Amino acid sequence: MLETVWFVLWGILWGVYFMLDGFDLGLGTIMPFITDSDEEKRTIYNAMGPFWDGNEVWLVTAGGVTFAAFPKTYAVMFSALYTPLMLLLFALIIRAAAIEFRKEAATPRAKKFWDGCFFLGSFLPALLLGVAFANLFKGLPITAAGTLKGNLLTLLNPYGLCGGLLFVLTFALHGCLWLIVKTRGELHAKARTASLKLWVLVLTALIIFLGMSAAYTDLLDNYNAVAILYVIPLLGLVCLGMIRFYGRRDQEWKAWFASGLFILAVTLFGVMGMFPALIPSSINPFYSLTIENSASSPLTLKIMLGVVLVFIPLVIAYQSWVYMIFRHKLTEADLAATEIY
Repeated sequence: MLETVWFVLWGILWGVYFMLDGFDLGLGTIMPFITDSDEEKRTIYNAMGPFWDGNEVWLVTAGGVTFAAFPKTYAVMFSALYTPLMLLLFALIIRAAAIEFRKEAATPRAKKFWDGCFFLGSFLPALLLGVAFANLFKGLPITAAGTLKGNLLTLLNPYGLCGGLLFVLTFALHGCLWLIVKTRGELHAKARTASLKLWVLVLTALIIFLGMSAAYTDLLDNYNAVAILYVIPLLGLVCLGMIRFYGRRDQEWKAWFASGLFILAVTLFGVMGMFPALIPSSINPFYSLTIENSASSPLTLKIMLGVVLVFIPLVIAYQSWVYMIFRHKLTEADLAATEIY
């Protein structure tokens, strides 16, 4: 029972990370395509400024939960996916450096360099996370010893790339919706136009991804066995529709929240389809890492559950307070007054 609780919690925490850091990654990905001036670029930096480092707390939390609850899964994941995870880490470091050092840039060329780093440090994590999780949904070619039979190119299969494309487009849409929430004027109009186009691309990518999931994975087996689970993908489709519905009516916050729930639903669709496996093996199902053969001891799971039940609400409360304080739209006065970006 405890293993199942932790499995669900593991999936939710990854989904929350994608919901929150997803709009940061999306902002960096879309910036070269919707900005023409330095002021517009500074607006994008400031739109995420108070939030981005707090959002990454959830990446640490999701990784920490993996280590505490399923240490064997953590070990195999960071071994089998070593190259993409290191690329992800370096990309996130590059993004953080770009955010912090752009304000120190003395010339337009230096600013352009850091803007390029910001784009690269946003696009690559979105792509790599999508590729990694799509391969988890599909199953990794891991042996009985927990080693990957292949290399980085093995992960760049059609299904993995489709998952990466879906994540990039979804995060880009999420970022556009956040920019709509935080801006007025010309940049607001650009973001709104881009969001309508991206919505169509996300819908197309989602349909392809679901079709490929049926062909390349066993995710639907759990859904066919427990029909109530179909509520998860249904919720995702409803939320995707609500993005369009609220977006056309300029109900900006509702559209952004719908986008966040869509991301959570897509994540849980794959996670619940894998249950009880955390890392399915495409070589032999007996080599898979599951909640039974990779979980910590019952005592550890009980203690850590108590810790999570205490501290996660505190993190949620603090971040909710931050979002409430900085919920207003950015103005020219904000950009003139700030010394951050």
